Amino acid sequence: MELEELLKFVGEESERLSRSFRLEKDRRAMARTIKLCEEVGELCNEVLGALALLRKDKQDKHSKDALEEELADVIITTLLLAKSLGVDVVKPLEKKMEKIRSRKDY
Repeated sequence: MELEELLKFVGEESERLSRSFRLEKDRRAMARTIKLCEEVGELCNEVLGALALLRKDKQDKHSKDALEEELADVIITTLLLAKSLGVDVVKPLEKKMEKIRSRKDY
């Protein structure tokens, strides 16, 4: 999958969610920020499961598929938040990659 395909999907999903929830721009950004926090929490739980650091009853529910799904949820939700804030993620990502590559220890 190419980044362009992912960003196209995010645009379509953003439109669908906007139609479904009909929130003003500011409230939409706030809702997506809260949703991102929720998804990060779910990812944290799956990471704990992958490291076998959950209680036995929760550990049994952990799977690699769930971990991968939560990673995808965080990425998509982050891109949805960026879209709602009018951030074109390509340029900031390129800039950040360049900054990381310029570090002496890279």
